[in-house]
Amino acid sequence: MKFEKHFPTNQLKPYIQYYVVSENELASEYKVFPTSGLVMGFQYQGQLTCIEGPQENKLSSAGISGISNGYKIFKNSANIGTILVYFSEIGFRQFAAQPAHELFNLSISLEDIFDSQDVREVEEQLSLASSDLNRIQTVELFLLSQLKDIEQDKLIMEAVRLIYQSKGNIRIQELNKKLGISASPFEKRFRQLVGTSAKKFASIIRFNSVLDSLEESKSLTEICYENHFFDQAHFIKDFKQFTGDTPEHFKRFS
Repeated sequence: MKFEKHFPTNQLKPYIQYYVVSENELASEYKVFPTSGLVMGFQYQGQLTCIEGPQENKLSSAGISGISNGYKIFKNSANIGTILVYFSEIGFRQFAAQPAHELFNLSISLEDIFDSQDVREVEEQLSLASSDLNRIQTVELFLLSQLKDIEQDKLIMEAVRLIYQSKGNIRIQELNKKLGISASPFEKRFRQLVGTSAKKFASIIRFNSVLDSLEESKSLTEICYENHFFDQAHFIKDFKQFTGDTPEHFKRFS
């Protein structure tokens, strides 16, 4: 199995966190936890399926997933190869006119967002590419061709920074006060650019802070109170929503 990170060129760095080249010779089923930005994927070989209860939905070979409020289960075919594009928190807006919140909890085809001919050309080039470097370059050229000359929203960027700084524990009312903006216009701008509400985004950042803490030699009680949960029951409930597992079981077997 291969899962290798690659970083974007300078022109794309403000909008793309990193790329991943993922390959697996074996068919497998796995969970994906919520991330802080949208994720685009190109399968240059193999097939990916999303499992929702008893249903298995085949995904487009070129697709994008919005921010989600819980874990998702995917199943890949044998000999799958994928290029993943991890957008920065407000990076998606620089490439598409569609508001990011319209993709919340969804995985859709790229042809629903970009010109279908452009998408098919990328897929064809990826299928013919002979190396990871060629594939990354192909995806970067596609992204550069879609890049829009729009000024980034500095207020929302600052909101994202403050949420990270607090590890997701800042109150939205306090955030509005710090930024000097009332709740309604702030929430609308935040959802359109980031892909979910500020409160939900903060809970995802807090969840990822908890995941980082689980790798350290701390007790679950310490992790619970360091991350400002009211009590362990609240902590366990939130953790299960994001992972489908209890913190104790997850820590023991991860």
